[in-house]
Amino acid sequence: MIYPPACKQGRAGNCSTTFHFWISSLKYNIIIFTDLNITPLKNYKYFALLFVFAIGCRNEKPNAWIDQDRLRNREAADWLTTGGNQDMQHYSPLNQINRENVAELGYAWEYDASTYIGNVPRGLEATPIVVDGIMFTSGAWGAVYALDAKTGKELWTFKPKVDPSYGRRACCDVVNRGLAVWEGRVYVGTLDGYLVCLDTQDGKVIWTTDTFSDRTKAYTITSPPQVAGSIVMIGNSGSEYGVRGYVTAYDLKTGEEKWRFFIVPGDPANGYESPEMEMAAKTWDTKSHWQSGGGGTVWGESAYDPELNLLYVGTGNAAPYPIWFRSPSGGDNLFLASILAINPDNGKLVWYYQTTPAEIWDYTATQNIVLADMEIKGKLRKVLMQAPKNGFFYVLDRATGELISAEKYTRVNWASHVDLKTGRPVLTEQGQWYKDKPKLVVPFLGGGHVWQPMSYNPTTGLVYIPERSVPQVFKTFETYQWLPDVDNTNLDYAEMYKFRKHVLDQVKKSEDTIRTESLLAWNPITQQEAWKFPEGGPDGGVMSTPELVFQGTRTGYFNVHDAKTGEKLKSIFTGNGIMAAPTTYSVGGEQYVAVMAAYGGAETSGYLSDAVIFEYENRGRIIAFKLGGGETPLPPKRKPIATPAPPAVKIKDELIARGAYLYNFYCDICHGKFGDRHLSQHPDLSKMAEAKHLLFKDIVLKGILSENGMANFSNSLTEEDAEAIHNFLLKQQTLLYKAQQLK
Repeated sequence: MIYPPACKQGRAGNCSTTFHFWISSLKYNIIIFTDLNITPLKNYKYFALLFVFAIGCRNEKPNAWIDQDRLRNREAADWLTTGGNQDMQHYSPLNQINRENVAELGYAWEYDASTYIGNVPRGLEATPIVVDGIMFTSGAWGAVYALDAKTGKELWTFKPKVDPSYGRRACCDVVNRGLAVWEGRVYVGTLDGYLVCLDTQDGKVIWTTDTFSDRTKAYTITSPPQVAGSIVMIGNSGSEYGVRGYVTAYDLKTGEEKWRFFIVPGDPANGYESPEMEMAAKTWDTKSHWQSGGGGTVWGESAYDPELNLLYVGTGNAAPYPIWFRSPSGGDNLFLASILAINPDNGKLVWYYQTTPAEIWDYTATQNIVLADMEIKGKLRKVLMQAPKNGFFYVLDRATGELISAEKYTRVNWASHVDLKTGRPVLTEQGQWYKDKPKLVVPFLGGGHVWQPMSYNPTTGLVYIPERSVPQVFKTFETYQWLPDVDNTNLDYAEMYKFRKHVLDQVKKSEDTIRTESLLAWNPITQQEAWKFPEGGPDGGVMSTPELVFQGTRTGYFNVHDAKTGEKLKSIFTGNGIMAAPTTYSVGGEQYVAVMAAYGGAETSGYLSDAVIFEYENRGRIIAFKLGGGETPLPPKRKPIATPAPPAVKIKDELIARGAYLYNFYCDICHGKFGDRHLSQHPDLSKMAEAKHLLFKDIVLKGILSENGMANFSNSLTEEDAEAIHNFLLKQQTLLYKAQQLK
């Protein structure tokens, strides 16, 4: 039996089974009957009935179908984009769960979304899309999960065969921040650079395209795709590793490349790809360090306005950070740390706004972009809002790029204010180059708001931001050399830590030395704080409904706040660190709230000592809650791993210092520090078994464990380097083993 395309079983209800073939065009449906029991010419009643049926069924859409009409007229039951609606507000009008009954919120179901490569727990950062009772979401490496949103039952999964060595190229874990669902297809980017189009019904691959311009460079993809008109756009990650950022648009149906927009110019000696790059090149030194790529990658949530037909993308930080190495004579260095409005039909720039000219602090503008229509000074404005890393909250006219307002939403000492006439920040002494001496700067390189999505609530008129104020001392190396597949920021982290205590002691009474974290409610019209909830950390992204704000934390709690006052109304302990923003939806008249829960990436740096992953195993889970739900199951508790006796080999003390330096440069980002408070998702290398010691050089230089995610470092390290690192690890294991024996 061949059913009408829009009426396949399980998609659009019960369709007639009295015919075998259905041929459809844009305007006509032709029914061809082969059933001997029905003869249209003789049984005109049947023919009339089926004709009425054909007209009625013709315009029905398959289950889980999202198009522009449905997005424009979003039903409250659905969550149709990573941001929930067309304006990417991370808001839902659902109000079955409200301030009066939220105390009854409890566990409904969970799904195991653990990693499938290397058996190493990974961070989960996506916000699930839910339509017609089906949940679509992405996980580590670019995996896709389709679930029954009522029960959590798996419908299908897609697990791409990613080259595990790309795990080494990911500065902040092998995470994925979401997917797009559009007209019966799912679009997702894989860590190793492929944009994949899947069928929503069964997860089968429709097309795949390679998005990388140069596979010799350390590009990765962690960003969600963005549908805009007839194209789907994807960016990439890797600025710290020395790449040149860009976004690419592909035909939704075929995967054919339609256009590519580079964020920063290349070497002028090679010409310019577009007038935009020729313009941007005027803001760079002609003798810039072009080998480093310049940075400017696009890895956050973008947005699209179909009425204005504008695609909005936020761009990333510089590579390397210090401009005196990157672009020695200075310059604004467009289009780093900028918001771009692009015509999706042709890839041409319509307007731009640079939040941080001459960026040197990792102040990306890749944080989620939110669209809204709001009354400002008595006039209804179509605005774009963003709270980038640099600490200022921006409200722009999204049609023209005009700066409407920009105020500090967190502690900022690198600039006094943003000049509304020029749109430029006014630098303070701390905002000057840290070339000659270290500078204490707030916010730190993680920013006042990192990648976790903020939420705009049109009911309260407030924006809810996971905010942090953290001081950092910036210091650079005296020279710079680009290296493949490693951190090319050129910050001297070891010396920065030494200077940090010295500088903090000198200015210990200053507010610049105080670390704070909060869930911040911000009024975008008055540019003032409405309320601030200081407990629990800002790690999780935010979602709001008319009366409530939902957020998870690294401490393992899923919290619900009063949207008007910030009062914490409910707190559910999950045992998982939560970074992703929640989603909410309704199935069968019952509202659910769901969140992806697993910790990873840059958030697992050593300063986050209160993270719950010290106590519980970091299992990847999707957890759903509903009114009247039960108690949330907890992951298993972590079991301490004893330090085994080191092998009986002579340690070469003369190699320890070199090994420590190389470990901190190449290994620490994944394997972290040592001992009982080891926080990294990856193995503690001070606890290696003897067999691993015997194979150490083969692991590091030949990649014999690459299938487990341990990349080959032969393009960066020599045998002498590997030996130095090994001796450093042997020394650490010896010291820890002796300390263990004394307990």
